[in-house]
Amino acid sequence: MPVEFLGIAATADGSETNPRTTAAFDRDYTLRLARAHEDHGWDRVLFAYGSGSPEPAAAAAFLASRLDKLQILLAHRPNVSYPTFAAKTFATLDRISDGRLTVHFITGGTDHEQQREGDFLTKDQRYERTREYIGIVKKAWTSREPFDHEGSHYRFNDFVSDVFPVQQPRPAVSFGGSSDAAYAAGGAEADIYCLWGEPLARTAEQIERVREAARAAGRTDLPRIQVAFRPIIAPTEELAWEKAHRTVATVRARRESGALAPRRRPGTSTPGAAAPENVGSQRLIEIAEAGERYDRALWTQTAAATGGAGNSNALVGTPETVAQALLDYYDLGVDILSARGYDLLGDAIDFGRHVIPIVREEVAKRDAAKAAERAERDRHQLIAVQA
Repeated sequence: MPVEFLGIAATADGSETNPRTTAAFDRDYTLRLARAHEDHGWDRVLFAYGSGSPEPAAAAAFLASRLDKLQILLAHRPNVSYPTFAAKTFATLDRISDGRLTVHFITGGTDHEQQREGDFLTKDQRYERTREYIGIVKKAWTSREPFDHEGSHYRFNDFVSDVFPVQQPRPAVSFGGSSDAAYAAGGAEADIYCLWGEPLARTAEQIERVREAARAAGRTDLPRIQVAFRPIIAPTEELAWEKAHRTVATVRARRESGALAPRRRPGTSTPGAAAPENVGSQRLIEIAEAGERYDRALWTQTAAATGGAGNSNALVGTPETVAQALLDYYDLGVDILSARGYDLLGDAIDFGRHVIPIVREEVAKRDAAKAAERAERDRHQLIAVQA
């Protein structure tokens, strides 16, 4: 099974450890970072979504018109547009990129962030809306005949698009989450299911939950699995761990100084140490409280330092150690590996130069060994039949 690598398509140079020195959308930096990914073995980059961030579809169109190979994962929240309009936007972007688009649908993990753009639905209502929204988008991508729709959240008559994706029958749909509602929605609709990096045993449990949800939805195909990490690499183990502890110290200092916004208490505008609302972040905090290090290289203190914010668990070690840790996840059935460093540009280059080639080489060996096993098994079966 092939392995793919997903990086970040940041439009500015700031991170949890580095103050931003560019505008929120900087054309030169956006293109420079994307080219670093394309030139160093990455398959695709994510244009993330935030309520106040640059609009990701426009940024993705800018990038797609300037690069020829790098694939695009576009994050999209269903509350920000009508699904028929979104379907046309995505189809147009797939045309601009000549078939390099995947769409990642975000239901929304916190009420406060959703309400910033006028979304006051409950979490369960948001998941219900997302499933309806994805279904409409898929139909708009594939239906050449006008159709009506009357659902819980959307109603329209006689819609048909005049722009269709390059990819047939449609671009892939990506989805993520760690709640029961997320597993149900993503299991039913997603081509790719995205998880944050957790210990191997817990990741295996989540993969099985996703597969169970897909089967319960009547699917015979199963979503591909993506897992995300924050790699911290150095030439030796000692240097990697020194770098990891410096990274966490910097994150904590910036949060204490107010340079990084702390979580806000739900229902208020007052910053405070409230527990996160989304199950994924709750899981990261629980794992960090239970231990700092897991398996070969997983380190939880980067997640603890941010309060479980997003993709925040680290893999720490030499390139060889981190590559072997990623292969452990590949062996669980993970075939899309997402990675983002703290020095966005430098870490993308280093990871591409020193980690990606090791993983690809080892995956090729595994695939060759499996192919040889299948050929030998088929040979024995043929002999048995002929006998």
